[in-house]
Amino acid sequence: MLLEPDKAGCHLFFQPKESTMQKHVIAGCLTALLMFSITSIALAGDMPGPDATAVRKYITKVSPYTKWSYWPDHKGMQKGRAPHGPFHKVFVNKKSLNSAKPPVQYGSMIVKENYSPKKELKIITVMYKVKGYNPKDGDWFWAKYGTDGTAMKVGKPKGCIGCHGTRSANDFVVVHEFK
Repeated sequence: MLLEPDKAGCHLFFQPKESTMQKHVIAGCLTALLMFSITSIALAGDMPGPDATAVRKYITKVSPYTKWSYWPDHKGMQKGRAPHGPFHKVFVNKKSLNSAKPPVQYGSMIVKENYSPKKELKIITVMYKVKGYNPKDGDWFWAKYGTDGTAMKVGKPKGCIGCHGTRSANDFVVVHEFK
């Protein structure tokens, strides 16, 4: 193998004239590397990071939350209380729904639509389980959005953690009881 610096200071690691076999091996290795990279990016890209804009895009465009399920013991419009309003609907993704006991699986999302007394949608709140995000408080990322998509509170709001923290043994989930 030849090791010569090129104009950019990089090195060439192959002989100037590779054999046909070497070309096939190199092409095969490059193809495998490319496929691995694409697969890794696709898998990593399935879920957003703990970012208000990325989470909003995910729940509205990538995996519309209104097509998700309800907890089996909390379906459809339910009576609520402050700070979420007098009525709400709670949607959960498959990772949440498939979590038989606390803690829920990483990647779980819980979306609560908060309604006025006249049952008009006012606010959308999200709980999103992100590994390593906030271990002290269950690794939950929280977001509160206006109906226009404006992020109002995000991250680790003390109010969210304080209220849901009373249910830390149930992984901070208030409206569903794991059995």
